[in-house]
Amino acid sequence: MTQAQTGVALRRWLRRGAIALSVLAVLIAVAGVVLWRLDKLYPLPPDTISLSREVLDRDGALLRAYAARDGRWRLPADSEKLDPQFIEMLIAYEDKRFWSHSGVDLRALSRAAWQLATNGRIVSGGSTLSMQLARLLEPRDERSFTAKFRQIGRALQIERRMSKREILNRYLTLAPYGGNLEGVRAASLAWFGKEPHKLELAEAALLVALPQSPEARRPDRNPKIALMARNRVLDRMAQAGVIAEGEVARASGDAVPARRLPMPAYAAHLADAVMHSAPELQQHRLLISRNAQASLEKVATSGARRLGPNVSVAMILADASNGEILARVGSAGYFDPSRAGWIDMTRVLRSPGSTLKPFIYGLAFEEGLVMQETMIEDRPGDFSGYRPRNFDMAYQGDVSVRTALQMSLNVPAIRLLDSIGPARLAARMRRAGATPVLPPGESPGLAIGLGGAGLTLEQLVQLYGGIVNRGKVQPLRHLAGTEPTREPATILTPQAAWQITDILSGVMPPKGAPHLGVAYKTGTSYGYRDAWAVGYDGRHVLGVWGGRADGGSVPGLTGYDAAAPLLHEAFRRSGIGLNRFPPPPAGASRLPAADLPFSLRRFAASGNRPMAGAPPEAAPEIVFPPQGARVDLGLSRGVTDAPLALKINGGRAPFRWLANGKPLSQTFRRRTAMWVPDSSGSSTLTVIDAAGRAASVQIYIE
Repeated sequence: MTQAQTGVALRRWLRRGAIALSVLAVLIAVAGVVLWRLDKLYPLPPDTISLSREVLDRDGALLRAYAARDGRWRLPADSEKLDPQFIEMLIAYEDKRFWSHSGVDLRALSRAAWQLATNGRIVSGGSTLSMQLARLLEPRDERSFTAKFRQIGRALQIERRMSKREILNRYLTLAPYGGNLEGVRAASLAWFGKEPHKLELAEAALLVALPQSPEARRPDRNPKIALMARNRVLDRMAQAGVIAEGEVARASGDAVPARRLPMPAYAAHLADAVMHSAPELQQHRLLISRNAQASLEKVATSGARRLGPNVSVAMILADASNGEILARVGSAGYFDPSRAGWIDMTRVLRSPGSTLKPFIYGLAFEEGLVMQETMIEDRPGDFSGYRPRNFDMAYQGDVSVRTALQMSLNVPAIRLLDSIGPARLAARMRRAGATPVLPPGESPGLAIGLGGAGLTLEQLVQLYGGIVNRGKVQPLRHLAGTEPTREPATILTPQAAWQITDILSGVMPPKGAPHLGVAYKTGTSYGYRDAWAVGYDGRHVLGVWGGRADGGSVPGLTGYDAAAPLLHEAFRRSGIGLNRFPPPPAGASRLPAADLPFSLRRFAASGNRPMAGAPPEAAPEIVFPPQGARVDLGLSRGVTDAPLALKINGGRAPFRWLANGKPLSQTFRRRTAMWVPDSSGSSTLTVIDAAGRAASVQIYIE
């Protein structure tokens, strides 16, 4: 061929190439116009499919799910959080060119058409995941070429509007898995009781097989068909090199699930409450720990069975340092009608029994009325017509304050409350966010000390959190991302709180319970209606209630025999790990009886109330230092022996002074005294006169 002929041929090929490119450009433009017109005439159906709402724990684990509006379990899926092997198997089995095609796999469609023509029946469908998603978004019962072409058009639309990852996520959210299960998360929870990122090989293979024929392959109804379909997936994955041959033999031996499991329903009462408070939200996150919640629910359920028919159990576990609720069991069984399980007993007002006694003793320690080894009478007494009796109808005579609280004796507690004043106890409780509910028109009386008021388990746990937290009460809260609604309130001074912990940590656990070293107090309401136990370590507080939801009597139901064993079992199984009690604060100590001042060796006075024959003088009043004063004695600069002058008005000599609950080395007949602090920080000063009347101030030493 000559040079001229070569040039002519080259120009001819260039013209043909230009014509081909022009035709291709026209075809692309026409296709674009056609797709645009199709989008206008046949837009994608609006995304109106509702999802199941979720309540999550503090780490994002599912506590409870609620069915979607159409009654289906449909949980959103995120392919990046699923088992990678499951994703690889799904794509290899359903649509191996998923990441490269544009919605339609021409090779798969051609193969399916050839198989139809040569076999006279459909051998393989050739549908991509995008085409299957189109069918799920716009479901139709018909199976025809027209329906297939419609799916192809929809798949092209979907690919233009969604990324591959979005398409995969949407498919995994809507794919059917039998019954009212849609999406891989709902299927994994219902068939295996786990989230899909924890799937084993055999489980993943079954979930790959189910969407092709979800009803025919349901493992609970057709286990043989489900087993065959699963093993077929395993064999094909081995042939494709996705899994090893040896893994197929091992996974093929696993059985398919025999029954469908219920959806998670942990912390059901609390989940209901947050859902009703904000029904528009798709997700709610709580401060609950699912592991602790599941453990306590098991303890409550088994404990209620042991306690008898119609008995329910409620529990709250909280972090006293910040008020976060880690577990909350409203009843022994949310779905158990025999125990009225739908009632959240953590929020129901009940008589707290003897569980308020630690706060009575704490106030007595604050006032300097007693110390742990102070002797107090446990004999019948008449308090203006109120005659308390001990639970066992027996009396111990003279006992130490420590023994009286550990044995939960009623009469000594009322003697102290009569001196302190029940109104003062009620005021402290109100300040801490736990207002005791009294009969209409009544004011706090001495009966409040033995359960004569209404409190909830939630309020009681909050109060005990103050003892754990050195006297500061953190409001309980359950929603993640929230902050305390108010500043911590003071229920007791740090020194008084330590004294209570020192006493309660010495109470022996009930028979058969492990010795965990927790401090705890029990209570039993009148008529055996409520059994209580509240315990704590150096950080956490756990409250347990047992009884009938209808308030009926349960003969023999007591806090020590019924609630205390559950308390110790719940602590042991909660998984939180026990924390040591903090060391005593400055000025707090347990003095032996021989070292007590003579006036503190026996409790006989009635607090601030004048005794018979009391002197006419006014009660003592501390005038210096005044309440809330900040006194600079140079301790922060290394000064160690600077005295602080103390001055009072009123009262009857002799006077005894207490600094942080510890008596000074001498009594004073003058209304002035000197005190040398041993450390900086908050301190409580108390003076008691000869008539037993007391006054206190809190100051800050610098």
